[in-house]
Amino acid sequence: MEEQIFQPRTDLTALNEAVLSIRQEIKKLIVGQDEMVKLIIAALLADGHVLIEGVPGVAKTLTARLVARSVDAGFSRVQFTPDLMPSDVIGTPVFNPKEGTFDFKRGPIFGNIILVDEINRAPAKTQSALLEVMEERQISIDGKTHAMEAPFMVLATQNPVEQEGTYRLPEAQLDRFLFKIVVPYPTETEELTILTQFHHLGNTKVYDLVKPVISGAQINELRRQIKDILIEEKLLQFIAKLIHQTRNHKSIYLGASPRASLAVMNASKAIAAMQGRDFVTPEDIREVLVPVLRHRIILAPDKEMEGVTEEEVIRQIVQAMDVPR
Repeated sequence: MEEQIFQPRTDLTALNEAVLSIRQEIKKLIVGQDEMVKLIIAALLADGHVLIEGVPGVAKTLTARLVARSVDAGFSRVQFTPDLMPSDVIGTPVFNPKEGTFDFKRGPIFGNIILVDEINRAPAKTQSALLEVMEERQISIDGKTHAMEAPFMVLATQNPVEQEGTYRLPEAQLDRFLFKIVVPYPTETEELTILTQFHHLGNTKVYDLVKPVISGAQINELRRQIKDILIEEKLLQFIAKLIHQTRNHKSIYLGASPRASLAVMNASKAIAAMQGRDFVTPEDIREVLVPVLRHRIILAPDKEMEGVTEEEVIRQIVQAMDVPR
């Protein structure tokens, strides 16, 4: 019997070449952190935002900047601080004495890939400036709406260790991030590779090593392809049951929203496409569940005191369910 060769119904060649090119550019400077890189690229393809959490010095900001540099599109960086005002992010009307009118001066949020560094250092008033733009890709100010140019993506970093001068992100804002990526320390071998690599770089300007390999227009086209990835009805039911379980689990005080269901579906489509498939499998769904849900659920106070983590509860929910085949 001849072995059947899988032929995808959607040509994913351009998508896989783009993913490989972005990865190769990032690997010029980033050692390890494969999971972070994979999820950031998946979010870029799935039209989602990413929150990256880790202790200082694990290359959160560097990775975000390298992803932005590998895409030939507008890049802005905003350093969040306690005294930052909403107008410092979205912009402000400026009086034009010659015309006698107010002209809108755009803030740094007007770009394609936006790096928000240390997002939890700004108070809720400033963080709220991101709510509309992250969900609706537009800014409303003085009765006028200013649309963002596609592709639009927010990459935010935060430090989980320092508490002084930081503010907890509101649940409404956390829910707008497709993924929350927790960045671990590198292994001893990886750390030695980092030291060796940067020693040999000497006086080389590191950012100059990374070149744009894909345009914003190409990203928009790949995003349209992701939307067409097939997902069977039984897998949609699987996602709905998983999310519903987060709302009825004894260890969870606040469960995931319908936005989380859409996030799981879109993220699993991106992961499937990155694997060269034009259809979603249960493994794709399971792979994205923790980064999609870890920031969207709130554990019951007694479970938090016991040291139970969101990841453990999510895995318990998955293990208790029958996986469709």
